Formats: sequence, C-alpha cells, structure tokens
Amino acid sequence: SKRFYPNADGVYSAHDDHLHILMKVETHNHPTAISPFAGAATGSGGEIRDEGATGIGSKPKAGLCGFSVSNLQIPGFEQPWENNYGKPDRIESALNIMLDAPIGAAAFNNEFGRPNINGYFRTYEQEVAGEMKGYHKPIMLAGGVGNIDARHVHKDDVPAGSLIIQLGGPAMLIGLGGGAASSMDTGANAESLDFDSVQRGNPEMERRCQEVLDRCWQKGAENPILFIHDIGAGGLSNAVPELIHDAGRGGWFDLRKVHNMEPSMSPMQIWCNEAQERYVLAIAPESLPSFEAMCERERCLFAVLGTASDGEHLYVEDNLLGEAPVDLSLDMLLGKPPKMLRDVAHVKAKFEALLRDEINIKEAALRVLRLPAVASKEFLITIGDRSVTGLVARDQMVGPYQVPVSNVGVTATDFTHYTGEAMAVGERAPIAVLNAPASGRMAIGEALTNVASASIAKLGDVKLSANWMAACGHEGEDAALYDTVEAVGMELCPALGISIPVGKDSLSMKSIWQQHDEQGKSETRQVTSPLSLIVSAFSPVSDIRKTLTPQLCTDGADTDLLLIDLGNNQHRLGGSALAQVYGVTGEETPDLDDAAQFSKFFHAIQRLNQEGILLAYHDRSDGGLFACLAEMAFAGRVGLDIHLDVLGDDALAILFAEELGTVIQIRRADREKVLAHLIDEGLGNITHIMGSLNDDMRLHISCQQETVLDENVLALQQVWSETSYQMASLRDNSACAKQAFETLANVDDKGLFADLTYDVDVAAPFVHSARPQMGVLREQGVNGQVEMAAAFDRAGFEAVDVHMSDLIAGRVSLQDFKGLVACGGFSFGDVLGAGRGWASSVLFNARVKDEFSGFFERDDSFALGVCNGCQMMSQLKSMIPGAGHWPTFERNLSEQFEARLLMVEVLDSPSILMQGMAGSKMPLVVAHGEGRAVFKQSSDQQAVHSTLRYLGADGLPAASYPHNPNGSPEGLTGFSNEDGRFNIMMPHPERLFRASQFSYNPMPNQGEDGAWLRMFRNARVWLG
Repeated sequence: SKRFYPNADGVYSAHDDHLHILMKVETHNHPTAISPFAGAATGSGGEIRDEGATGIGSKPKAGLCGFSVSNLQIPGFEQPWENNYGKPDRIESALNIMLDAPIGAAAFNNEFGRPNINGYFRTYEQEVAGEMKGYHKPIMLAGGVGNIDARHVHKDDVPAGSLIIQLGGPAMLIGLGGGAASSMDTGANAESLDFDSVQRGNPEMERRCQEVLDRCWQKGAENPILFIHDIGAGGLSNAVPELIHDAGRGGWFDLRKVHNMEPSMSPMQIWCNEAQERYVLAIAPESLPSFEAMCERERCLFAVLGTASDGEHLYVEDNLLGEAPVDLSLDMLLGKPPKMLRDVAHVKAKFEALLRDEINIKEAALRVLRLPAVASKEFLITIGDRSVTGLVARDQMVGPYQVPVSNVGVTATDFTHYTGEAMAVGERAPIAVLNAPASGRMAIGEALTNVASASIAKLGDVKLSANWMAACGHEGEDAALYDTVEAVGMELCPALGISIPVGKDSLSMKSIWQQHDEQGKSETRQVTSPLSLIVSAFSPVSDIRKTLTPQLCTDGADTDLLLIDLGNNQHRLGGSALAQVYGVTGEETPDLDDAAQFSKFFHAIQRLNQEGILLAYHDRSDGGLFACLAEMAFAGRVGLDIHLDVLGDDALAILFAEELGTVIQIRRADREKVLAHLIDEGLGNITHIMGSLNDDMRLHISCQQETVLDENVLALQQVWSETSYQMASLRDNSACAKQAFETLANVDDKGLFADLTYDVDVAAPFVHSARPQMGVLREQGVNGQVEMAAAFDRAGFEAVDVHMSDLIAGRVSLQDFKGLVACGGFSFGDVLGAGRGWASSVLFNARVKDEFSGFFERDDSFALGVCNGCQMMSQLKSMIPGAGHWPTFERNLSEQFEARLLMVEVLDSPSILMQGMAGSKMPLVVAHGEGRAVFKQSSDQQAVHSTLRYLGADGLPAASYPHNPNGSPEGLTGFSNEDGRFNIMMPHPERLFRASQFSYNPMPNQGEDGAWLRMFRNARVWLG
C-alpha cells in the first residue's frame, strides 16, 4: 500500500527509487469528502481502493485517509510492488517524523505562548565502513532563556510543617516507562514499553500553571513559593523526594490527594506516571488561602499532597487500600549510587575519501543547497509563533523578503529598555564519525560564532548548555564520548573562559530491529547515531538594536566583503555537507585549533559592532563559504562578485570546507579602519577581502582568474528553498505551498516597506495626564495579555488584568472601564473552535452576558479584539451595535498555523483606532491557525466596514499565499462596527508598538515608537 498526495492540478503522485505512479483524481474542497476517482496507474492488475477521507480540506492527510494501491504489477519487477508507507510499522519513517513531529512541538509552543526563535535541522544516514550511521532515534532540542528576580534565585528554607503541593493537571495512565525506555536502545525493549513511555502534552494546562506561578513571583518578597520542582521523568516518585531531600526534610503524603483521571490506577501508577504540566512546590501553611485564591482565579488544579517533616524519611500513605506503598529513608532512595567502572576501547575512525576530480562545482552547489541541514528551514519556522510576548527583537526571518538565515535569537528584557538576552545553537555531528573531539569543539565554535551576532559585552558573559547524545555501549562510542567531554569541558571551555553550567544527555542512540523479507525471513538491522553534541549559547545583550544579520546592505554605497578565516587557510572537507551529498565521509575534519585566536576574534567582532562599522555578518558552517555567501545574497536580494584568489587555488575546498569563520560586510570607506582593528587583534593574517556587490543579481565566483560559478541569485534561492517547499507540499495545502515557492522568483516583489500617512506621536499631550483604566481581558489559555497591556500603557492608559473568572464571580465589573481589549491566545485550547468557547462563556452566563450587553450599549465605551479575541468578539456580533456584517474566522486555507511579518494597508473606515492612518502601508505580525474571514453571505462583505487588508508582492490587495496567509476574501483582516468604537482584527499590532520589535523595520530612523503605536494612541485621543 502506498499513500498518494495531490499537486495543485489534482494529480496524485507517489515516488520511490523504482516507481512513479500518477493518477488523476477529482477532488472537492469539502471537509469530509473526497470523490471517487478516475484514472490509471502505470502497470496493470492489482487493486486500487478508496479509503475515504477524514481530514480537513481538499486532500487526504498522511496515514489518516485517502486511497491506496496494492498488488500492482510493475513491468520489470518479478513481485507485485508493495510499500508500507502509512502502516503502523515498528519504526516510523523519517519523512513522517520530519512532517509530523515539528507540528506537535510548534503547536505546544504556540498554545503555551513561548516564541520559537532558534533551532537546527540535521538529517544524516550514511554507511561508514559497513556500519550504518544515522538518526533512526531522532533528537529533539528544547530550551529557552529568561529572567528571574534576584530575590528568587535561592530557594527558601522549608520548615517542618510546610505544605507540599501538586500544581497542574491530573495523574493519567500514561508515561510509565519514560525513564526506562529513554535509556535503552530502540528495539532492545518490549514494544509495549515504547507505548507505555508516551506522555501527553497539555499546553493549555501549562498556561494556567504559568499564570499561577506569575502571580506568585509578582508578589516579590511576598512570593508564597518556598521551593519548586517540575514533574518530569518518574513523575511524583522523582519530584517529591527530590524536593524534600534538597530542602533537608522528610515528608508525609496522602496518595489519594493526587488529582486522578483514572481511579483504577494502582498506587505505583499514581506515584510514577509522567503526566506532564505539573509541578510540586512547598508553601507555608499560612499562604494557603491566598495561593488557593490565585489557583481558583486561573482555574488551575492544585492539591495539598502532604507536609514536610523533620528527619529525612519518606512516607506515602494510601488510605483507600489501607497501606503505605512507600516507607523508606531518603538516604536509601537518593544516596550516592555505587561507582560504575566501564572498560572501553578506542576504535580507529574509518573514512571514505571524496573523489574530488569527479565533482563539478555547479552540481555540487545545487546538491548542497538542497541538503536539509543547509536548505531553507521555512517549513519549520512559519508554523511557530515567533512574536508572542512582544519581546522578540530578532527571530529567524531576516530582511525585507523575510529569508530564514538569522544566526541568533534575541529577546528584550522588558518593554522599556534595550537590554536583552541572546541564544544561539551549534552542532557538527557528522564530524564525529571521523573525529569526535573535533565535533565537540566545532559545536562550541559554531554556537559562539552565531551568538557573536548579538551585542555582548565580553565572551565570559556567554553560558553554554550542552546536550549530549551518544550510543553508549556500542564499540568505540564510550571512548569517543569520554574524549569529547574532556576536550570540551576540561580544555576548550576553560581556555575560552566560559562555562557549561547545564545540559542533558541521551546515551542510548542506537536502533535495533528485525527486517523481514517477502519470504518471511528476518535479519537484525541496526543504526547507530554519531556522537552528537548540541550546544546552546546564552548571553545577556547590552543593546538589542545592534544585532547583526546576514542581510547585505544595498543603500548605494560601495562596500566590501571580508572573510575572517578561523580555519587558517586549511579547507578541510571531512564530515562536510559536500561529502554527505556525495555519499562519503571525507578525510580530515575542521577543528577549533586556537582558542586564543578565537577569543580575539570574538572581541574584535564586538568592538567593530559597537562602533557601528559592520553592515552584515554571517558565520561559515553547513555548506561552507558557498552557502554563507549565497544566504547573504538571498537576504539582501543582490548579486555578488567573489574572488577566491587570496585563499588559494583549490576552489572546491575553499567553497565547501566548513571551517569556522565569518563573512562581514563593511563600507569601502571604512576598510582601513576595519583592517587596523583586526590587525590590532592579531587577526590580520586571516582576514581576506573577497569581493563586493553587483547589480546583475548573479552570484559570480572566480578563482585564479577563472569563473567557477555564475548563477542567478533568485534561481539559487529557489533551489535552496525547494526542500522546504516539497515538505510543505506534503504536509500543508499543496496549492498554497506552490504559490509561496513561485513567489521567490518574482523579480518585481517589493518586499516589506513602509508608506505612512501620519505622525506616530499623535497622543503625546495625553501621555502624562490622567490614565484611564483599560480592561485587558483574558480567558483560560489566552497568552498575549502582557504585550497588549504594555501597548496600552505606552499610549497613556492604566492597564488592568481582567480574567473571565473575575467577571463570572462578580469581582470585577465592566462598568469600571471605558475601554476593553480581548487578547490573543488559545482560549480553552481552541477545542471548541477558535474563540467559540470564550464567546460561550459570555453567552451562556446571565451575569456576564448582561455585563457585556451593558458595555456595548454605552456610548462612551470602546473595545478591541485581536487574534483569539477577534474570533471571540466575532461570535458576539449580535450583541454589538452595528456589527451584524462581521465575518467569523475559520481554518487557514494553507491548513496550517501561519506566523509571518506581512504587508497590510489601513483602509478608510469609521474606526476610532485607525483615524488618520488610512492609506498607510506597512508590515504587521500575524500568528494564527484560524484567521480566514468567512462571511455569512456575500452582501455582508460588501456592507462591512473593513479596516485592514493584506498586500501582495506588488503592493496591491493580496490574492495569493503567503501574502494573504489565510485565504480571506480580498485579503481583508480587520473590521469595525458602524460607529467605529468596536474593532476586531487577526494581526497583532500590540507586538509592534516599539521599533525594536520589528524583525525587519523599513522605518529605521523613526526612533523608539513603532508605527502601530499610533493605533493605541488614537484610542487615548478619542477618550479625550
């Protein structure tokens, strides 16, 4: 059986190495139907079955619906062709993992409200000296950076009698084997253990927990939490003993106090299940009433499990069964384990040489651009909200054409200052097949050359997180791990003056399974991953506005491109993308050979950045110098003339070696100053002037007076984007994916620009006068209230946090507010449809419905709904005077969450928020999965007061994807009622009220205020 997927013409196709099947199928854009098909396949006989459709949209979803082919007779093949794609095999396909797993990760981040602004994507499978290396056991990296109040850095004393509380979701019969299965080779354990190990994600519950924790730390010195511990592997059986043990206490606990979804669970299952989104924490008994009130307001479950006691003894009582399933000393449970002695041996690395004489540079370039580690990662990036919190200053998307090539992610400390935090990733796993210690050093080198894009005071400010993945127990891997840890932790990091305070490991990176042939015979197969160190670098940032990007400056001034070659002209190709695309390992690998030189480089970049001399910056990593230059050309949409003569005569090695190093762009007028700085740092002999920009939109590379590559930049960008396009075609609406891919070749695309008809600072006279109260409304699951409050605060309001539970309980009345804003997020996890659950909490509660009716009927009130709040208010249009023509909002036509910075136009309308802004065109953030405006009847679209619409590549109303990200008619995305007091919109102006919040700001000289602040200030002016 094989699954089929349609292209934009309705032709379904399936591919593998030996077979290409095409068949024409009639489809209808209906959520639950796919018509019987007509057509034929190459071959004869066999059976073609319609399996029905259960997906959403006009095409079947992988593994869920569609049709399949079996017993198809293929000319030249003795046996009927069969393919198990989509069947529940023991080992999931790499394609399915790459398509489906990122959706789950992004969906959790989006719903929880954490921006995903960094990452990496590595694919690798290669036979090395008869042994298969690869990632049948995939790696997922998850991490983040934030701030903590200095008063909360150290855990407080936990006196005997302190209450031990579980916060968050209930226990579930799930995740009972996680700790065990993660430490075993895949295939070495029973299949049932794999299923027992599966956990479940509940980001909406995580959001409620986070809101409770926020309310606690916001009390400052009155924070009721004495000690906190998250619940992960091992569930309560790990978290509770660790908490009381670290506090120097014992504890008594009632097992039946644990919130439980499945009462039939045994004591072991209750104690050990790994249901997520839970914490254990200690509070003083006198803090319980206030803590309970916070949990009740946020509708967050909590349970008092027991108390801390003197003496380090753990006692768990089960009053249902009348026994104590746990009764033991903590020293026995958490005492020092016996030392383990492992007898390991080194294995000499084996390699397969790169046949360089047989390689054509153009062919190599095209192959390398398509390799996932080098290619565009856009299909992974646009599904993740990168603007939530309103504190993101630098995400993956760079420049007016939003090309995903950023080196670093940067966030602001708050909504007022320009300090912040930077995070970058480094990993060079394929090198480990040849030289494991070098792969570790290179991972750190890559992380640091990436994070150097940010404005960092000194290298010593950088802290590292090391995530180690290895196949311990496999021949040679333990020794390789030891050598790499020693090289990184004992040698390189001390030499650089940086530390690795945190990290994680997974040391069972090997898959073993039984492969069955057609006769039923089986043989054991195995795949072992390379030793993989993934390094995350974190640092405080002195000025978020000084973050460097790969976008080349094209303002007309003469500029130069310089390579700072930390590889010291060695051009080693072992473990490179070039070697991988030709199916070999290569020989000698790159390395970080000189820590002192690297430190000088880091200082030099920071020095040049502080002086404002650097125009663009990009590191050399996957794909080598060629990929580095190509990505800079893509981001700037400009051609390059590059001369490699100063680097030697081996163009192939120069272009594709993945040595450490960076390319910087400077003004030619600053050349002498820059070279003087670099010479002063001792880097003069590794700094080379390579070339400049051209107006021909061509990447022209020469070596020793001979052209080695001369290609159109936009054509290369389509090659670079093709892998992402193909993945998106399989996963999302293929017609939308095709439209986005074709847009890349549009030479007339205007990109992001700004054409304003107004002055941002209209409300300045009101800023220091009375501050009217603004109700910032949220429901459980909403996550965008903080940036919304900050925007209205900047405009002269006093923002007040209002939870729907406050209105339901009568603690707050809407009569106290002139303005009300419903914020973005995922109310009730969108399980009832986007915004519908929230609207129902208004419509089906008499008290709350009267509150809203009274607010809407007043003539001195105004309201705004954004994103989830927009969806909610559209469901309340019958209550809002003059809003009867408003649309509802349905699933995006792309069938995917859309997170982008796009062009919009402000339309002429009665909206009080848009006064004076009509005709303005500028970028605006979108982040939603259900933003397609659907009118009940066509006359409603003609009669509605529209305030915003998306613009296409030509600056006209957007008709196609991705400029119209959700398929709304005529690109409409914002609406007002008849008198302009009540407004709804899907995009997020509250995330762009500061200039520093723009991923690309086409108004670089406008100062502190972002263009969208005018909207919020208009509200303040209207109140007078």
